[in-house]
Amino acid sequence: MKSCVSVCVALLAGFGCSSAPEHVKPNFVVILADDLGYGDIAAYGSVRNATPHLDRMASEGLRFSDFHSNGPMCTPTRAALLTGLYPQRFGQQFESALSGIEDYDIGLPLDAVTIPEALADAGYVSGMYGKWHLGYHPPNMPVDQGFDEFRGLASGDGDHHSHIDRSGRPDWWLNQELVPEEGYGVELITQHSTDFIKRRRDEPFFLYVAHLAIHFPWQGPDDRGYRVEGGNYHNLSKLGELDSLDVSSQVNKMVEAVDGSVGSILETLREQGLEEDTLVIFTSDNGGYLTYQGGYHNISENGPLRGQKTEVYEGGQRVPAVAWWPGTIAPGISHDVAATFDIMPTLLELAGVASPHALDGTSLASLLLDQEPLASRTLFWRIRSETAVRKGKWKLVQIGNNRPELYDLEEDLGESQDLSDVRPDTVQALEQELSAWTEAVQAER
Repeated sequence: MKSCVSVCVALLAGFGCSSAPEHVKPNFVVILADDLGYGDIAAYGSVRNATPHLDRMASEGLRFSDFHSNGPMCTPTRAALLTGLYPQRFGQQFESALSGIEDYDIGLPLDAVTIPEALADAGYVSGMYGKWHLGYHPPNMPVDQGFDEFRGLASGDGDHHSHIDRSGRPDWWLNQELVPEEGYGVELITQHSTDFIKRRRDEPFFLYVAHLAIHFPWQGPDDRGYRVEGGNYHNLSKLGELDSLDVSSQVNKMVEAVDGSVGSILETLREQGLEEDTLVIFTSDNGGYLTYQGGYHNISENGPLRGQKTEVYEGGQRVPAVAWWPGTIAPGISHDVAATFDIMPTLLELAGVASPHALDGTSLASLLLDQEPLASRTLFWRIRSETAVRKGKWKLVQIGNNRPELYDLEEDLGESQDLSDVRPDTVQALEQELSAWTEAVQAER
């Protein structure tokens, strides 16, 4: 069956269309890689990693050149993806990664409306497989936030083989219960995701595939699990059993494992006859690490971008992103500025579901379906004492108490030439917008 979305955009808002039959709700698959840098796949310039499945997806779909995570670390982006809101609206803890020590009993607020909750009234069934990192235990698990099925880890960096978290706790869940399962994380997540598609093929579904790879510990499919229950990995042992400071070989295997997972999921959709009824979005939760304390290097590739994960420079939050929907989304490249929190409003519009409240993100539906440019807007990032503001080609960066930096990203993608001295009016205008945004998100706490 062919979704009417590709025939009549009016149906996206739930209105009728004389030339089309009753609206058929599309399926949604969102695949989120972890710590995958802007240049880590061949479609974005990597010469180190072979990624044929992602390259094919990018050639058949719409590839974004200016897509951003809502934070330069994992938790904020995951909160933004599932709620369509700036993570700062949930409190300062959600600007960075939730800690398994200080934040062990904290989770995404239960009154936050998530994608699966918003889609449920429209008949969607939702499954999540992989990394949650928005709560460490019940009642802060995916099934407490609208997902019908969950299999995976709650923490931010479990052992990919033994599934033990950094605090030495078992961390592989079936809904709300710890249920051990043998296997490499990427492969288990893929297996459960493809099984979900097969079981749920006759009803509209939302599938959230959240890989832990390529996050440390840096382990390939053929490595062994080294963490054991009761161990303490809150030190450099968290990185894995590494015999070299150059970790490119392990990361290469992890990138290619994620690529294989994407290939399996897309192939399952084709085998089930669902490829023309399903929107698939692939992206990353933040930019990649280039180096890590202790001298570890050759981790990710961020292409021409400055900075890395944890930083508000482009290398920390500009990420690869591809939207794939054969027969509906025309292949091409989009240079529009978009972000992770745009995914929720996009899916709701495509499903014909009204937003439960005002969202910070904006729908990309018209861009995806009709190549309509997005309206200009201002975007904000904040992690601890670092902030950034993006408006058009201009980007303001504020690092602690240092003087603000201003970059023209059209002319200087690598953020190497600070123009704050020659464009003081632009700096002032962006600072005023940042101040207003800060006041607005703090009022929500």
